Amino acid sequence: MRTSTQILVIGGGPAGSTAAGLLAKEGFQVTLFEREHFPRYHIGESILPSCRPILQLLGVWDKVNAFGFQPKGGAFFFWGDEEWEVNFQGMGDGTNAWQVTRADFDELLLNHARQLGVEVHEGITVRELEFEGDRPVAALWSEGKGGGSGRVTFDYVIDASGRGGVLAAKQLKNRQFHDVFKNVAAWTYWKGAKAMPKGPDGAIGVASMPDGWFWIIPLADGTTSVGLVTGRDNFNNKRAELGGVKELYEQAVASCAVVKELVDGAEQVADFKVEQDYSYAADSFTGPGYLLSGDAACFLDPLLSTGVHLATYSAMLAAASIGSVLRGEATEDEAWEFYQTVYRHAYERLLVLVSVFYESYRGKDYHFYNAQKLTQQHRDSLSLQDAFDRIITGIADLEDAQDIYAAVHGHLNGAESGDPNPLNNLNKVHEAKQAPMSAANAVGGLYLAFAPKLGLRRAGE
Repeated sequence: MRTSTQILVIGGGPAGSTAAGLLAKEGFQVTLFEREHFPRYHIGESILPSCRPILQLLGVWDKVNAFGFQPKGGAFFFWGDEEWEVNFQGMGDGTNAWQVTRADFDELLLNHARQLGVEVHEGITVRELEFEGDRPVAALWSEGKGGGSGRVTFDYVIDASGRGGVLAAKQLKNRQFHDVFKNVAAWTYWKGAKAMPKGPDGAIGVASMPDGWFWIIPLADGTTSVGLVTGRDNFNNKRAELGGVKELYEQAVASCAVVKELVDGAEQVADFKVEQDYSYAADSFTGPGYLLSGDAACFLDPLLSTGVHLATYSAMLAAASIGSVLRGEATEDEAWEFYQTVYRHAYERLLVLVSVFYESYRGKDYHFYNAQKLTQQHRDSLSLQDAFDRIITGIADLEDAQDIYAAVHGHLNGAESGDPNPLNNLNKVHEAKQAPMSAANAVGGLYLAFAPKLGLRRAGE
């Protein structure tokens, strides 16, 4: 194993594999440490169309396309008394999104990074980062029980260690939790579940119930992932009252007609899994010599399936930023300002959209939906007027964009927007082209360029 590397990436999930692979494609020396041995289970199975151009840039899209994952035609929402559809057709040739088994998807990306020249080490835990002043310069690592240990120095590090957060959660302790989205997810898998009665082929289903909502994700192996999301306090109280997660889940299924019909007669083929869905963000996604990517920087909510989107999007930005610094095209301060601004804007934009979606629930008396609303303090700290503007920025069809603006602005100000579907243009909101990719929408004088190399270009050049 190397004792020194140009770039160290911590974590082999979609954020780490994408960032490492893109940097290796540009000829940089990259070492990646992954704590687990792949394949390993992970939730987050629904992929958005915005991931496609990034995976194409990485050169892995054809492998994803050929693997045999379930094509995802869009989404269908059974939300209170209303029904909404998001259709991914017309967004280019062929399939644009998938429902994936993350064990296979993540291993595919990690192996592709290897093939691009990344030195990948699985079963390696980064115990601690050593600093010189404010700058991390080395990682202390260990492997499995009774395994070896060592130290590797680096010029730059990308922390893509997920919610465990080597830097933000463990060492810097600068992760801030939001008051919204303090939810718990409980899920299992069903064999023989019925297909959704409405929506595009292979779509993810989202079905509300008084105390939360369900996701319904059909997978290529014939199983269906069905997960319940509910408030943390409600989850703990109901679990204690009813005797366990199984009983809580079954009661919730009985209260949701859509899910009850889908799993009627189906066989549960996996134990229940439970995960807490806190919404958080680090105070800063950057610091001297390091970038935070994916869940290591921030986590939102499972409602709109944005996890892999934010992971791969931030990974692309990280690779472009570090690449330009190493080639002398931008200073570290300039590139880091670009990364921090663009990544945080993407997170905040989606945070607003998720909150608006919850606020659109017509059952105003239900505590769960009231608990998901952004407080005035959140709105002030997020500079929501800027967030509204960023929702619009980059969308070519400004007439359609006005629907999003009206929905967001109207709901957050307590007015009826006139458009009952705040997800009317979800597919456009998630498009990667919202990144500053021209001199006209440069950030700090820099914008994202893909040729001749992935990096940052100055607006005046």
